[in-house]
Amino acid sequence: MPYNIAMVSDFFFPQPGGVESHIYQLSQKLIDRGHKVIIITHQYEGRTGIRYLTNGLKVYHVPFFVVYRETTFPTVFSFFPIFRNIVIREKIQIVHGHASLSSLCHEAILHARTMGLRTVFTDHSLFGFADAASILTNKLLKFTLSDVDHVICVSHTCKENTVLRASLDPLMVSVIPNAVVASNFRPLHPQDATQPSMRSALPPPPPQSSQPLGPNDTITIVVISRLFYNKGTDLLIASIPRILASHPNVRFIIAGSGPKAIDLEQMLDRHILHDRVTLLGPVRHEEVRDVMVRGHIYLHPSLTEAFGTVLVEAASCNLLIVCTRVGGIPEVLPGHMTVFAKPEEDDLVRATSEAVGLLMGQDQKRTLVRRDRFHEQVRMMYSWADIARRTERVYDLITGNEEQSSHDFYSDQQDAKWRNYGKHVSPASQSFALIDRLKRYYGCGIWAGKLFVLCVVVDYLLFVFLELCFPRSNIDICRDWPKKKEAMDAPNEASAEKNTKRTRTVRNVSLENTKQNLT
Repeated sequence: MPYNIAMVSDFFFPQPGGVESHIYQLSQKLIDRGHKVIIITHQYEGRTGIRYLTNGLKVYHVPFFVVYRETTFPTVFSFFPIFRNIVIREKIQIVHGHASLSSLCHEAILHARTMGLRTVFTDHSLFGFADAASILTNKLLKFTLSDVDHVICVSHTCKENTVLRASLDPLMVSVIPNAVVASNFRPLHPQDATQPSMRSALPPPPPQSSQPLGPNDTITIVVISRLFYNKGTDLLIASIPRILASHPNVRFIIAGSGPKAIDLEQMLDRHILHDRVTLLGPVRHEEVRDVMVRGHIYLHPSLTEAFGTVLVEAASCNLLIVCTRVGGIPEVLPGHMTVFAKPEEDDLVRATSEAVGLLMGQDQKRTLVRRDRFHEQVRMMYSWADIARRTERVYDLITGNEEQSSHDFYSDQQDAKWRNYGKHVSPASQSFALIDRLKRYYGCGIWAGKLFVLCVVVDYLLFVFLELCFPRSNIDICRDWPKKKEAMDAPNEASAEKNTKRTRTVRNVSLENTKQNLT
């Protein structure tokens, strides 16, 4: 059954990042499966209003004020009028919010429930429980997820974290990982190695070979990350001088921007390492593959990570991964592709040295790493088509159409669990009545519960006011983007094309015969 879906988040293109890429790729595959998908985000520089992307994907850039790291100022209620207008214009049935720190996401889920729409939330990050920022974020998440139909997390570690933070029933949380378009992150072929790079500062790409590297061969380590504290930039700054001092044949390529970029440049000046470390600054997403294929090792010193899509992209480019064992990172790739380290300076240096030894065939405990096989293995493990099918199954469950969803991805035991959960989230049992919603919000805390109830009541009164003063009949309904014909029609189209060609041939033959007879 096709759905009309609204993806809502503060984080979307042109800003690069894992959440942004996830929303775009998932939306494209859902459109390919016959659904209608729109995206609601805030304005970016030079982008306000409505934009159309590939495959007819419509993006609403709402002109809201951005306060910090591309997050809009939380207004709670001022987003409701324009959100209601968009939802009615596009005939939206499901609102799918992304990211715990997105104000638009939280507000959209609240307003969607008030309007009687089904809602889904996807969590892409991990948060703590002790610091003030985490406490406030967790309370906000508890408020939003108290009245949501289903939650999706990108890893099992992320699921445990979200369940604890929002006091959720684990049965209403699914684990659906990120994926990668393997064809966009393919390693260089030998004939491509001589092509000029998109960045003149990049070194030539290394040869793709299963043989160990020699002691005189240059080993390039690639780092592509936002230069923030939580991404382990301080750990990277402390480790680079020690790694370069231990391995004279190692070079670094670092791409990314952020507040820690100044500290990184100061470290290079202090240790005089500009000839061995190349800083590229921010790179567009289409340039990431061109940077990755210039290296042998990808270094990811993150302090917290729910999944780490960049690790899958790097492995798809045949890079050996050195990463910290934090969050959901150990779930991403198999052990022969990764070398793990503790989030400490000494252990990160040790792990990087171990990776260099693996490439040179010096580690007696592990066999030589066959990096030339990584791309095909990643392509078989991760696919956006599979992610879209599993997300579609969640939509079927929350709308009561679980009978129509396929059972290709789940065992009988898992199917029984999902069907049991479907009974609890079916429209017949999950009431949109205001009194039932208030009961769920009231249980969020002694003081917070009362505040949440007040917010919901005001939101409902605002909804009634909008319905009376701005009736739905005055809102124009948008025409849908023309849908592609289903894949099942492709053989019929092919046969029709053959028949057309055959008919043209017969007509040509008939015309030739007629001409000969007339002559």
